[in-house]
Amino acid sequence: MTRPLFREDAYLREAPARVLAHTPEGGLVLDSCLFYATGGGQPGDSGTLSWSGGETAIATTLKGEGDTLVCVPAEPGPLPAVGAEVMQQLDWARRHRHMRVHTALHLLSVVIPLPVSGGAIAADKGRLDFDMPEAPADKEALSEALNALAARDLEVSESWITDDELRANPGLVKTMSVMPPMGSGRVRLVRIGQGAEQIDLQPCGGTHVRRTGEIGRLRLGKIEKKGAQNRRVYVHIE
Repeated sequence: MTRPLFREDAYLREAPARVLAHTPEGGLVLDSCLFYATGGGQPGDSGTLSWSGGETAIATTLKGEGDTLVCVPAEPGPLPAVGAEVMQQLDWARRHRHMRVHTALHLLSVVIPLPVSGGAIAADKGRLDFDMPEAPADKEALSEALNALAARDLEVSESWITDDELRANPGLVKTMSVMPPMGSGRVRLVRIGQGAEQIDLQPCGGTHVRRTGEIGRLRLGKIEKKGAQNRRVYVHIE
């Protein structure tokens, strides 16, 4: 299996690893991975792998077989041998923007407290699809509420519950179409705010900033109709 370093410390920018395997498609499986693997609407991380005598750019990272993660080189070329020690260097600027956007989408699900039917994250914006037959009456008020939450500089933390505890508390899941990953025995919860200041708690495997103040100023983008029951809402970071 691959140890997901990004889940232990989303701010880690460099880490050593050992090559466990090459995939038939030319990817690399490492024993520990700094790069977030595509999932939950968040793109896989990019960066650089270097080793004695070589270096390759990593274009993205994907989930592999079982509990492995696969680093995908940007171009075909020489790869480190199985068993080789490598150094991972994260494209931190891109990752950090993903972290800001992802956390902003959690805030969006607070100011629009409706079931979520989909979502996606990019380096400059994100979007959530809501079960929302009618468009919001006051878009400006939503934008003000969103920025007010970010400006409160609330702590973003995590905890873990068992699969059975999640099944007993289905209200924690805001997404209609995608259930959080289960089967390993435990599920990660992301909490925004503590105690009386808690505003959000939901299962999530992505990377987030430590405090909402780190998100910066947000701009509510267009709201698109996606079917009779759905509206797609965009949020941009500035």
